[in-house]
Amino acid sequence: MGTPGINLAALIGSRICHDLISPIGAINNGLELLGMSGSDGSPEMDLIQESVGNASARIRFFRIAFGAAGDQMMGRAEVIAILKDLMEGARLQVAWGPMDAQPRSSVRMAFLALLCVENAMPYGGRVEISQEAGSWLLHGRADKLNIDETLWSVLTTRDTPDDLRPAHVQFALLPIIAGDESRRVRTEISGNEIRLRF
Repeated sequence: MGTPGINLAALIGSRICHDLISPIGAINNGLELLGMSGSDGSPEMDLIQESVGNASARIRFFRIAFGAAGDQMMGRAEVIAILKDLMEGARLQVAWGPMDAQPRSSVRMAFLALLCVENAMPYGGRVEISQEAGSWLLHGRADKLNIDETLWSVLTTRDTPDDLRPAHVQFALLPIIAGDESRRVRTEISGNEIRLRF
């Protein structure tokens, strides 16, 4: 089910993330051992620890957003842990609303949608993710939004521009995956607020 090219890309994404998680985890474990031996505390070590933590958080997030979804369920604690680590030190705050476990495919769409909303909020803000009666809503508020209308139109028209940049692939991917789940992406932008539903 779904577009064969998209499924293959998802498997590639899963493979890359899976293979990177282990060595980054090993580096993190090594840093913890150095800390226990009293070799930490230097600015250089702090920078390495921060960088490794950021890389690990991004890989865990990307593994869900761009990897193969499968039929697994994801618990609230796991999703919140991923989002908390991802947003550590960021200007963007993210609140995950669903209290019960959600299908990984739904979390995948929510993560892709979050990447879209984040793109419109480069100066920070707050995003609330909620799920009600089978529909998802991402509601972002910021002092200032930066909307690229060409990108945001892709979410509703599914017309991907030829010059789409890798950093914006989520705008093309979300409506395709949502369509596979018989969902339609809708957007609403007003003042300093943005809503993305699917």
